[in-house]
Amino acid sequence: MATLDDRIAQFENMAQADPENDMAHFSLGNAYLQAERFAEAAKSLQKCLELNPEMSKAYQLCGEAMINAGWTDMAVEILTTGYEVATCKGDQMPRNAMASLLKSIGREPPRISAEADAAAERLKASGAFICQRTGRPGAQLEKPPFRGPIGAWIRENISAETWREWIGQGTKVINELRLDFSREEDQRTYDQHMYEYLGINPDAIRGSKVES
Repeated sequence: MATLDDRIAQFENMAQADPENDMAHFSLGNAYLQAERFAEAAKSLQKCLELNPEMSKAYQLCGEAMINAGWTDMAVEILTTGYEVATCKGDQMPRNAMASLLKSIGREPPRISAEADAAAERLKASGAFICQRTGRPGAQLEKPPFRGPIGAWIRENISAETWREWIGQGTKVINELRLDFSREEDQRTYDQHMYEYLGINPDAIRGSKVES
């Protein structure tokens, strides 16, 4: 199975090959964070946010990286903005995580304006499908892309547009790493890239009551 260093190298190649791909920068920043390369993680996630300022999870991870890098003032700015973005979009999990991060450095989450609360209610009432990976409205997949709880989770949380983007990135992974799906190790390598790209925690999903 590919090591963390291998995945970092792969995401570095993707970000360099397609510098306008916010997802590639997100995946690279997330991998750097896992490797405790905090300054590099923060910079990659900042680039992601420049390209897609609506990605709640990127604010959360960027703030976490900045705190660990010792960039407290910058972390406060990022987390405060991210908290407001997540509130407007109804992204409860990233919003709560950012509140905890702010409290960990002695700051309180910002008070949300009535306009932000109203925007969140309007989005909720609209019935729009919001991709949990990108934070953008999109189309829901008609059916799970494959059987099992992870496939079901993808249908419930990942937009069709983001899934198509992953298919394109996954093709690059297959070609650049020369993966052969007849080998279990290569299949696991591909799956790991997919999990990181889509923000999937497979152990948590398998342990939940999500059904295929």
